[in-house]
Amino acid sequence: MNAPAKTEEFAVAQVQAKIPDGVYAETVLAVEHYTDRLFRFRMTRPAGFRFRSGEFAMIGLMVGDKPVYRAYSIASPAWDEELEFFSIKVPDGPLTSHLQAIKPGDTVLMRKKPTGTLVLDALTPGKRLYMFSTGTGIAPFASLIRDPETYEKFEEVILTHTCRDVAELKYGFDLVHEINNHEFLHEIVGTKLKHYPTVTREDFKYRGRITDLIENGKLFADLGVPALDPQVDRGMICGSTAMLKDTKDLLEKAGLVEGSNNKPGEFVIERAFVG
Repeated sequence: MNAPAKTEEFAVAQVQAKIPDGVYAETVLAVEHYTDRLFRFRMTRPAGFRFRSGEFAMIGLMVGDKPVYRAYSIASPAWDEELEFFSIKVPDGPLTSHLQAIKPGDTVLMRKKPTGTLVLDALTPGKRLYMFSTGTGIAPFASLIRDPETYEKFEEVILTHTCRDVAELKYGFDLVHEINNHEFLHEIVGTKLKHYPTVTREDFKYRGRITDLIENGKLFADLGVPALDPQVDRGMICGSTAMLKDTKDLLEKAGLVEGSNNKPGEFVIERAFVG
């Protein structure tokens, strides 16, 4: 395991390290730390880089003389001129122990081909789109809720975000605030987006695991919408391994069928990583 690197030492090591061939080397533009476990950063976007909102990319850093990569959902929408990522901090993580120390001006590596299943193309047409997320699993939905195409395809978009503590929900609140104050997004989104944040370890307006709130019907009662209906409802799931499995089971129990890029369905799951 890698010990956390000091920011100054790491910056020098980055400059000295040889950038691998065949990858993008982009510049960090901004970093915002939310808690001792969560942060987001923005970096330059390569001129030729194209992706669909909801996809992920392999991003990395030079650690010693070798690049270390991990899969990260691109949190910015496809139209954005910059790239945004939302990350957890793992003290002894091979990548995140170093990534959490980046600052504006540092270099981040990115492989050239994005991919992923949390894309609109993988869903059949519907009326209401649920985005079920836990922790940093909100990242792909940060991209999708800022993409006008999402609101062209769905009349209602419901973003659920479950964390342990209230402080960990702030990124989701910031996203909604940014949309409501954006020069053109607020007109496109209007009242179509509903944000449903829940916590599991503190007192809060909405409390509990999202799977429990689906199962006992409180989610639907709080939102004022009917229970899941495969005729109109579509779903996307991103989060911990247990959450993926349990939410998948509940959606299938309601009659929804899992889809993919090759065969669109009524819900999709991102299995490339957990957040």
